Amino acid sequence: MDAYRSRPRVGHIQFLNCLPLYWGLARTGTLLDLELTKDSPEKLSESLVRGDLDIAPITLVEFLRNADDLVAFPDLAVGCDGPVMSCVIVSQVPLEQLDGARVALGSTSRTSVRLAQLMLAERYGVRPDYFSCPPDLGLMMQEAEAAVLIGDAALRASLHDAPRLGLTVHDLGLMWKEWTGLPFVFAVWATRKDYLEREPGVVREVHEAFLASRDLSVQEVTKVAEQAARWEAFDAELLERYFTTLDFRFGPDQLAGVREFARRTGPTTGFPADVAVELLTR
Repeated sequence: MDAYRSRPRVGHIQFLNCLPLYWGLARTGTLLDLELTKDSPEKLSESLVRGDLDIAPITLVEFLRNADDLVAFPDLAVGCDGPVMSCVIVSQVPLEQLDGARVALGSTSRTSVRLAQLMLAERYGVRPDYFSCPPDLGLMMQEAEAAVLIGDAALRASLHDAPRLGLTVHDLGLMWKEWTGLPFVFAVWATRKDYLEREPGVVREVHEAFLASRDLSVQEVTKVAEQAARWEAFDAELLERYFTTLDFRFGPDQLAGVREFARRTGPTTGFPADVAVELLTR
């Protein structure tokens, strides 16, 4: 990239689910070409929509709400095709008994929350009383019958806390797959249309850099997991299982999953049921 231009302002999710992509950027040497901002999925989504970032991962609901201003990167997403491990409902009772019960939302991630609400309403026929709170499973269970957790907090709850507390973990990725037969996409990478018009070459270079990073990380996933395990509360074997459970692709099947989610949730979530998803042409 031309040294005299300012670097593209790019967002990076500071959850374990995006660590392989970040690791790959460092390994391929393209990290220095980016002005990187690390934050939660919600904050990055808001920054991209506001125009404070040029390119970023954005939660699916926020992407669909702002689809007129954004272009998604093909073949790059955070999703799953079956279990996801890091988006769960942890419950003290069977899910069909949650009608009118208090359910704690340990995240402001609108996509995960919307998916949990959709599952409980349409698959289990229950309408709980939802409230938000910090993602501490022990405290949540003093106030609620069940909790929705995402990211690292969900991994901790599923693997350490729920078994200790005798709670049942329901994997939302698996629930969606069993219900629809489709993959689920939690976040996509997108660029603002105005930035794409100004800097089409830079956008494509960043897209290619992320794809190369993803491919390298998938190839060297054991090494990624071993390095991450030094600093995380999870061992290398578990991290490798998690990184290989996640689906970083965004192809026709993933797009079908996005369209199905939009069809089922759009009118009650702030976007058309048939919202158009524009993809970057390579």
